[in-house]
Amino acid sequence: MAEAARDSGRRSLRDALGGYLERHLQTLVASLGRLVRAPFGTLLTVGVIGIALALPACLHLLLANARALSGGWESALDLTVYLKPALPEREGAQLAERIAARPDVASARLVTASAGLEEFRRWSGLGAALDALKDNPLPSAIVVRPRLATVAGEAPGAAAVAAITVLGEELRTLPGVDQVQLDTDWVRRFTAILDALRRAVLVVAAMLAVAVLAIVGNTVRLDIDSRRAEIEVTKLVGGSDGFVRRPFLYGGFWYGLGGGMLAVLLTEAIALALEGPVARVATAYGSSFRLAGLDAAAAIVVLGGGAVLGWLGAWLSATRHLRAIEPGIEA
Repeated sequence: MAEAARDSGRRSLRDALGGYLERHLQTLVASLGRLVRAPFGTLLTVGVIGIALALPACLHLLLANARALSGGWESALDLTVYLKPALPEREGAQLAERIAARPDVASARLVTASAGLEEFRRWSGLGAALDALKDNPLPSAIVVRPRLATVAGEAPGAAAVAAITVLGEELRTLPGVDQVQLDTDWVRRFTAILDALRRAVLVVAAMLAVAVLAIVGNTVRLDIDSRRAEIEVTKLVGGSDGFVRRPFLYGGFWYGLGGGMLAVLLTEAIALALEGPVARVATAYGSSFRLAGLDAAAAIVVLGGGAVLGWLGAWLSATRHLRAIEPGIEA
């Protein structure tokens, strides 16, 4: 008897859950059909939402490509330790090993004076002029790469730059060191620019999220006004505000999802249109940089954000306006 009661209870729960999901699925499909039957108004709303979502997506794309263009932060922050001209090459190699053993150093590579001159000859194109020199004017140097706890592709923060500055000061005091070359000012400036752009993306995204809420909310309000008689009849036969509100929520969901899809397409189209000119400029400067489009994570954020904003805007508008509609009460 008890086992039969439990089986009956499980079947009842399963049937109730299945019925609940079926009703929501029916409403989801029906709300999409209603939007399809009004293509002009739907495309207009989706277009406005898509443009609003495409603006922060394009700013994010600009920021991501700026980080990629900066590339190789580790090599950009290398320190060059110039050794005294009179220091023997063997002692320079020992000093490089000593520096490499430091916990805040990832690597230290000795570049002898002869190797430095050969590299300069290869890249400068001044081979004939260098052959006229009696002595090698270049000193030996140690290229030091600091060990930084930075995120791949991200510019180093102020703390990392400060740690590198301290490392440079300590290396300058080592015996046999003539001077240490370290220029982190441009890194600080570029990091500040990236931080400002990142903050701008967040501010613009927040402002346009409010705009999407307003767009969807106003569209739902107009839809409620046009279906006022239908809503009154539904409430008259016992339909709750939640039941009446459901199709409007799914309508807002479709508006937001469609706007997100359009935003992704617009952003990719803009990236595709700029890819050729950017590649030509990069090639002219001897760079292999290529403009990248939205990655999968960013596209999912745009799509999901649009759907959530559409649903939330519809919920806010429908909840407010449905309370004012009661059978027999004029607006």
